[in-house]
Amino acid sequence: MKKIQMVDLQSQYRRFKTEIDAAIHEVLDSSAYINGPAVKGFQAALEEYLGAKAVIPCANGTDALQIALMALDLAPGDEVIVPSFTYVATAEVAALLRLSIVMVDVDPQTFNLRAEDVEAAITPQTKAIVPVHLFGQSCDMQPIIELAEKHQLYIVEDNAQAIGADYSFPNGEQKKTGLLGHIGCTSFYPSKNLGAYGDGGAIFTNDEALADKIRMIANHGQNRRYYHDRVGVNSRLDGIQAALLHVKLKALDEFSAARQKAADYYDAAFAELEEVQTPYRAPYSSHVFHQYTLLVPADQRDALQAHLQAAEVPCMIYYPLPLHEQAAFEGFARKAKAELPNTEMLCQQVISLPMHSELEADQLVYVAEQVKAFFKK
Repeated sequence: MKKIQMVDLQSQYRRFKTEIDAAIHEVLDSSAYINGPAVKGFQAALEEYLGAKAVIPCANGTDALQIALMALDLAPGDEVIVPSFTYVATAEVAALLRLSIVMVDVDPQTFNLRAEDVEAAITPQTKAIVPVHLFGQSCDMQPIIELAEKHQLYIVEDNAQAIGADYSFPNGEQKKTGLLGHIGCTSFYPSKNLGAYGDGGAIFTNDEALADKIRMIANHGQNRRYYHDRVGVNSRLDGIQAALLHVKLKALDEFSAARQKAADYYDAAFAELEEVQTPYRAPYSSHVFHQYTLLVPADQRDALQAHLQAAEVPCMIYYPLPLHEQAAFEGFARKAKAELPNTEMLCQQVISLPMHSELEADQLVYVAEQVKAFFKK
């Protein structure tokens, strides 16, 4: 058995080496490194895959979130609702823009934002909601969309962990996550389901007016060179990253299927462990398993982590400290309620196992055996 990785980027590269190397060399031969044919080709391919009118590539997922909020022309003090159980970038960009961050609890099964928690947090100052499709599964967006329409709020989706996932509306219509609200954002960080070999990101929208703003903001606030109509940033996806992402995009559904197959194995292996809760799969969303995250008793979580590490099984805790307890947000954020019990419970009980498209059968067996051995000793 080869060494188990939390994410096996090397094996994936070897599988697509010929195509990736050729794509990279095409950029090198053309010397078109910035906004060249490779970037435009990837952008068009991603628009087609998602069913998006506009994809604007950028430098990373955090930039994508910041640019999206900038495009909404929010003023300092305007409130943005975010889940407290997420990666720091979701709230960090709002703090940088001097917006008021309102942190809410999440669903204890899906780990995602719920409409009922959002509704309780809305005030006259609320201007936007940032649902995070955590670990590869969509939030239940229909009730969130209805809330946004009722209160005239923007929706900016943090889709960094769920690219390729489908959301099913109650009427049977399906859409890709990232295109359910006004703007969607994603990251191409190497460990993501669609990962580059460095930083990268993209912003999606079906609103042409917002797309024009986003393009301008990402390019120093200009539509014409040297004519700057608004304050912007410099955020671009470089040609080499775009070229290899174009290759990998063609296999994204294959990657998702491999992750789902691995998740199916884990689900079956842990079905009889009373102490372990496997990931809930919501009926309204496909799950592309950016992470495979278990819930285990809080008083056993750290011991399980130590046991797995001793057995050379990598594992991670996403996230050990909720955003509402992070020192960075003192003065920038408030909790929507006095307590966020689900978030605090999750921070004490979650543990994520190896999950990627290159997991082999003997590796899955070994990981599962080690988890079961811990609880049966």
